Amino acid sequence: MSEAQNNEPVVRIKNLQKRFGDLEVLQGVDMDVTKGEVVVILGPSGSGKSTLLRCVNRLEEPTGGEIWFEDIMVNDPKTNINKVREHIGMVFQSFNLFPHLTAKGNVMLAQRKVLNRSKEEADRIAVEQLTRVDLGDRVDYYPSQLSGGQQQRVAIARALAMDPHVMLFDEVTSALDPELVRGVLDVMKELALAGMTMLVVTHEMGFARDVGSRVVFMDGGVIVEEGSPSEVFDNPQNDRTKDFLGHII
Repeated sequence: MSEAQNNEPVVRIKNLQKRFGDLEVLQGVDMDVTKGEVVVILGPSGSGKSTLLRCVNRLEEPTGGEIWFEDIMVNDPKTNINKVREHIGMVFQSFNLFPHLTAKGNVMLAQRKVLNRSKEEADRIAVEQLTRVDLGDRVDYYPSQLSGGQQQRVAIARALAMDPHVMLFDEVTSALDPELVRGVLDVMKELALAGMTMLVVTHEMGFARDVGSRVVFMDGGVIVEEGSPSEVFDNPQNDRTKDFLGHII
């Protein structure tokens, strides 16, 4: 497990609020994520976990509060969000791969279009990152020729190829068959050990306990409890946390 460094936060979330019409999904969330930290966000469906993650790279526009990435206020209207997103990798529950491109082609595309890398450099980095996620022998396979777990690892390689400073994972294993989950979690574990700063929404309690630097439990759009994995899992303080963990552990 990567220990958090003693330095300025990579991500700072201050009094974050998000409404969809009358529905208040986030009700004043505060969170700092420091370099090398793996923050695992747990909570029931509808607690605001995914919305929080999507606000960090402004896939959702916050209704109130501030989000800072390094020294940039993400939700300032003047911020060039596309420049910010170059340094924030995100992997979703759905793989969002282009079916007409090979694994390598999928990993090359954003490098070429967003970072303006040469074809040769993008090719080299694509092969490097696909090898890193244990798909070095599948670089020329199309998504339809890959399992769900392999497609998700291509999506991770695609994000890593952009040299992100932080990675956001939104329930990336929830659409996978159980036997395919381990391969994806192993890749995420390796990233954590290599010092990648990560914000992870997941229902995988083993991962949260083994890999997380910090566990955050959300319910009803607020952070109910947070602490080290051992604090939250072995000695939860809040009744709502106890009830949630009691049903899934």
